[in-house]
Amino acid sequence: MIAETLADMEKRLSFKYDREADILYISKRAPYAEQESQELGDEVVARLNPKTGEIENLEILFFSTRLLRSDFLELPVTADLRMAIET
Repeated sequence: MIAETLADMEKRLSFKYDREADILYISKRAPYAEQESQELGDEVVARLNPKTGEIENLEILFFSTRLLRSDFLELPVTADLRMAIET
């Protein structure tokens, strides 16, 4: 039960905006040194799990500028979103 709860917590998305750097961070878990980075294009960087290749974090560069250019933001990734279970 505790292991399931920790696993669920790691999969929850968190959003953090750095105004100075103008970067939006979307994270399933805290970044760590072993993660690999990959440019996905359109000023989006993915941080990947080195063993599975799964995207664990996204960095959207020039976020406020991007929002001024368009009212629609589309990321070059797919997502399987579900409700997080509160325990």
